[in-house]
This record gives sequence, structure tokens and C-alpha cells, in this order.
Amino acid sequence: MSEKQMKPSYGILAILMTGAFVALLSNTLLNVALPSIMKEFDVSASTVQWLSTGYMLVNGILIPTTAFLIKKYTARRLFLIAMALFTIGTLISGFAPSFSVLLVGRMTQASGAALIMPLLMNVLYTSFPPEKRGSAMGMFGIVMIFAPAIGPTLSGWVIQHYNWSVLFFMMVPLMVIVWFLGFFKLHDQKEKSNDTIDALSVVLSALGFGGILYGFSSAGNSGWGAPSVYVSIIVGVLSLIWLVVRQFKLDVPMLDFRVYKHPMFALSSIISVTLNMAMFSAMLLMPIYLQNIRGISAMDSGLLMLPGALIMGIMMPITGKIFDKFGPKLLAFVGLAIIIVTTYLFSQLTDSTGYTHLVVLYSVRMFGISMVMMPIMTNGLNQLPPVLIPHGTAMNSTIQQVSGAIGASLLVTIMSNRTSIHVEDMMAAAMSKLTTMPTGEALVELQQHITMEATISGINDSFLVSTGIAVVAFILSIFLKRTTAPKSLKEKEKEKAEVYEG
Repeated sequence: MSEKQMKPSYGILAILMTGAFVALLSNTLLNVALPSIMKEFDVSASTVQWLSTGYMLVNGILIPTTAFLIKKYTARRLFLIAMALFTIGTLISGFAPSFSVLLVGRMTQASGAALIMPLLMNVLYTSFPPEKRGSAMGMFGIVMIFAPAIGPTLSGWVIQHYNWSVLFFMMVPLMVIVWFLGFFKLHDQKEKSNDTIDALSVVLSALGFGGILYGFSSAGNSGWGAPSVYVSIIVGVLSLIWLVVRQFKLDVPMLDFRVYKHPMFALSSIISVTLNMAMFSAMLLMPIYLQNIRGISAMDSGLLMLPGALIMGIMMPITGKIFDKFGPKLLAFVGLAIIIVTTYLFSQLTDSTGYTHLVVLYSVRMFGISMVMMPIMTNGLNQLPPVLIPHGTAMNSTIQQVSGAIGASLLVTIMSNRTSIHVEDMMAAAMSKLTTMPTGEALVELQQHITMEATISGINDSFLVSTGIAVVAFILSIFLKRTTAPKSLKEKEKEKAEVYEG
């Protein structure tokens, strides 16, 4: 695809968005199925978690290379390769006779998914003028948020009635249809490019982003003191520093960090990181609270999140149009204020918090997120010149993976550590009020009650930290300004000629 602006083809965008929808849906479909997979293959919780961690690792390693790939190859070729890899990985996963084969299938899926998201964002930006990009990104936002949001509900229903392998098989027909539509309908031209990718940059990217993702993802299970955690993070950070320095020295960088010379793009990245970390609190902590503490089924847990997903789907195009008209600041102020209030209210959970109350609170929170996520990202990308847009989209996708892993591990670690502290404090307080030491069933019952209360307190503490992160995002949003892409030399010459002709 050439870097000049194209006339938007809604049919082509629909094909690309359907592919992205399936890729994102598969990322959350498996979460509810993990207990069933543990039982079938007789693996531990830390082992089965690799189905999510491995998927995220492959994404984190491959996404930084997508800027180079988008510039070198046509959207058609990349899309067909991505969907083929994703379909093959899905079939491997569905037929997997062992856990190791299932893991290979998931990682093959991830290699396709890593290409699809940055590719779609790049097509959106080269197809729409800046004044219409908010609406276009609103459509993309439906895919980005709605697909993973309905995943738990759909997965819960499937697991309740069928085997977990159906989660993979049910997606294959849609993927095959999308691949054939892409084969016959996608026709784009690109000027021939002889650029070659720097092999050392690929290695440094894999070590940098992969090391950070692995370290933070493993912290929840292994603890921060484990060598596998802190060594991975140190190697990742050092490799990432080397990668950044090297990119500035290359004539054709694999991932151009010069995007951060544009202040609004840099600010949008920082706000997106903090927002992504805060967002993970409800997505990660709510299932633990609902299923482990309250005993609510996976199906009902998924249904609780469905109204919020529907609100997101409805609001994304609307916020896109508001962004086109008024810019990002108003949306960010209102949206982040809603996120801060609702996240704080989530830190007040008890063992009897009503189901309806939780549905309303979660839905309002998702309403707030819908006002912020895509407008912030769109505003940052709008400041980039066309040549840097593939690098900007790749950078956004990469930091979403990294901040998601950091947010998830940070909040789970806070919850675990605070739960342990609360257990000790509550047990000591309970014992000080008793005249005789309980034994047998009475002691077990007391310990279970205290553990449950302590876990709720640990979850509440984690939500409080998440509230603080959202406050940071709110403060940063004060510095937002509406952006437009800098004009190229050719555009400036054209404007000058029009003035003289006039």
C-alpha cells in the first residue's frame, strides 16, 4: 500500500476488521476454559497459564517488526499470511492431543494475530483524512474492545455445554471465509522496496520486549524474588536500551523511535500505558472475586461483563465523531473522571455486594473507557507524518502488550501480598477476642472465613492502586492538545502553488 492517502473502501475495511475481530476474540476465549484444560491434560495452574503468556510473548516479539513489514509488503499479502497462520494455529489447537501441541498451536495463532492489528490500524490511517480518523478509529475501537469483552460470556456458554476444543473449531469456518474474501477482494499497489530488515534489531527486540513480558508475566506465579523474573526483566531492559540506540543509527530502522520526538504521540503513549494498566484491574480481579469468592459461575461472570461490552460497542463510533468535532481533551477529562470514580467504588467490595450493583458499576466504567482509549490513540497518531504511521501503529500495539503484562502482574502481586498481610492481621485480631482456642471444624471454618475476607481486602487494595494509576492518566490529560499531521514538502509546494494561482 502506498503511503499516499487512499479513497476508503468500506468493503475492504470490513474484511480486515472481521479478521481482527476473530484474532482478538480468541485471545480472551480461552481464559474461562483454562480449568477444563488443566483437568484434561493434568497440568498445574502455572503451566496452563503459558497458553496466555506464550500468546502474549509471541505478540510482543513480532509486533515491533510489523512497521518494516507493512512498508515492504502489500496489505493483501500480509493479511493473507496472517490469517493463514492464525487458521493453522487454531486447527492445531483444536486437534491438540497434548498440552505441548496445544501451546504450539496458540503460539502459531499469535504469530498471525501480531500482524493483523497493526496492519488494520495502518490501513485506517492511509484511507481516511485526519478530520475523519476519529470516526474510523471508533469503528476499530468496536473490534478492539467488543471482541475481548464478549469472549468470557461466549466461552462460558461453550464450556458449560461442550468440550473446550469447540472454542477453536467454531472459529475456523469464519476464518476460512475471511481468507477467501481477502484473496479475491484485496487488491492494493505498492512501490517496490528493496529495504532489508536488520537481523540484530530483531534479536534485540525479541530479547527486549520478550524479556520484559516474560519477567512480569511470571512474577504473579514465581514472585519478584525469583531469578527467572528479575534476570528476564534486567535482560529485557538492557536489550531494549540497545535496540533504541541502534535504531537511531540505522538508515532504515526496524522500529523508528523518532515517533517520540512528536510530543502528543509521546503523551498519548504514556496515557495509554497508565490507562491500560488501570483497565486490567477489573478485567483480571473481577473474575477472581466473582468465581473464587462469591461462587458465581463462569457463565454468569461473563454475563456480568456483557452490558459493558455492548455499551462500548455503541459508544465507540459516537466518541469517534465527538473527537473529530471537539478533539481529545473533553473526552479524556470526562472519561477519566468516570474511570477514577468507578474504580474507587470497586475498591469497596464486600462478600455481599449485589450482582446488579456490580453490573451497573462495570458498565459505567466501560462507558468511561470508551470515551478515552481510541481518542487518545488517534490524537497521538494524527501528529505523525505519513512515513512514520506504520512505526506509530506498531509502537502502540507493542506498548499495549507490555503495559498489559506489567499491569496484570503488578495488580495480582499487590492482591496476593496484601491478602497475606490481611490474613495475619485478621487472624491475630480474631484470636485476641477469643477466650478459648478453636479446634477441629471450628478452626477450619474460622480460617476459611478469614481467608475469604482477606482476599476481598486484597482485591480492594489492588483496585485502590488502580485508582491511583487512573489519577495519573487524568493529570497527564491536562496537557493534551488537538493535533494534525505535519505537511510533507510536496503538500507545502502544492498549497503555495494554489495561493499563487489564486
